[in-house]
Amino acid sequence: MEATVPDERPSPEGPATFREVFAQREYRFVLTASTLSWVGDYIAKAAVTLLVYQETESVALSATAFAVSYLPWLVGGPFLATLAERYRYRNVMVACDLIRMALMVLIAIPEAPVGLTLALLFATTLANPPSQAARSALMPLMLTGDRLVLGLSISGSVGQAAQVGGYLAGAAIAAFSPTVALLANAVTFALSAALVHFGVADRPSAMTAAHRSHLLRETGDGFRIVFGTPVLRAIAVLVFSAMLFSIVPEGLAAAWASEHSGGMNAGAAQAVIMAANPIGFILGGLLIGRAVAPARRLALMRPLAVLAPLVLVPSLLDPPPVVVALLAAACGFAVAGLLPVANGLFVQALPNGFRARAFGVMATGVQVIQGMAVLVTGLLAERFSIPLVVGLWSAAGVVLMTVTALSWPSRATIDATVDAARFERRDDAPDAAGTATVGTSSARTGSECLRPTADDPVGRPGEPGRHRHAVT
Repeated sequence: MEATVPDERPSPEGPATFREVFAQREYRFVLTASTLSWVGDYIAKAAVTLLVYQETESVALSATAFAVSYLPWLVGGPFLATLAERYRYRNVMVACDLIRMALMVLIAIPEAPVGLTLALLFATTLANPPSQAARSALMPLMLTGDRLVLGLSISGSVGQAAQVGGYLAGAAIAAFSPTVALLANAVTFALSAALVHFGVADRPSAMTAAHRSHLLRETGDGFRIVFGTPVLRAIAVLVFSAMLFSIVPEGLAAAWASEHSGGMNAGAAQAVIMAANPIGFILGGLLIGRAVAPARRLALMRPLAVLAPLVLVPSLLDPPPVVVALLAAACGFAVAGLLPVANGLFVQALPNGFRARAFGVMATGVQVIQGMAVLVTGLLAERFSIPLVVGLWSAAGVVLMTVTALSWPSRATIDATVDAARFERRDDAPDAAGTATVGTSSARTGSECLRPTADDPVGRPGEPGRHRHAVT
């Protein structure tokens, strides 16, 4: 049976519905498995932080335990994500869940040395990049067209809710017993592995053994495909810029609440500010993803990109925490309106065999950008007032986002890139036996895929010298 790839560009038709998205059986299983893992992760973060503090009474070591979970993305995220391209996505996700389950059980052993706990926690989080890369690459294989964009919105909103719920549950369970909280996380990984194994089809790997070189070169190809393709590069700049400003209120919430509580209890003020952005993101993702037509969402990307930092500029006036929370929620709402569309467009413009690697590049960039934003604004806040720092930082964001919006590729360029990638995926589609017929995108390096020609000035992913008429 011949595999077909539908035209998945945004259309003027109405948006996809929740019923259409949840009618996809695999998506339901993956979303449920991911939610369990997310909740378990946040429970474990709260538990490990408390466990280390109880053992050492050191705030620094406790903070280190929290920060360890971000290290794999910083020290080897793209490299680890490349592993997901080499093997079957389902197998990668199941193996990572089982590895994390086993290591979490070891972390839960009472009275283990703190150094061993941190080492095991780091080993556990090494499984995050390949697992998340495989899930990201699997999404466009389960959902197509506007269903993909809505599915990404749902996943993002559920992830934000899982963060809030996981931290609250983790704090409550850890106060009773950190060991119980860690074992609960192990159980969530076991359940996630079972759901993925029994609910997801066993598709062939995106990269066959014949087209492997070595991990470093394959990882480099991921960077080249992202930053060497004009459309993908524009999306990456847009996403990174959005993360550079939206994270700041949450990252500075503790100090902001302590120094500018406005008569509120400092703990309550911190909670209100930290919860505002995720809540705004949930509302924005669901409302814009469901109520706004696909073509309109694409048109709104650039205005929302400018709006995200713009709504934080009034921080200059040193408003009370409740107003700060409303500003942060509005920022989260705007970011949620543009991210799923950007993510959907990103995967549509990717040739086959690069999805997991490209996800590793993007996820690592987001982690680095967010950490840098909080670090820089935190250092500035040591010398200047937090409202002044956040307000001016956001004003600079308006300028950056305006420049980014004005340099956005034309619709013709976007369509040409999506068409070329879609044509290649047709070449690389599995045959009736379930094996992949690897086309040009898997066989060539990123630089070869991006070579512009007279017919193809955009430098589309495709066969050099051939004009193709044709994100998943």
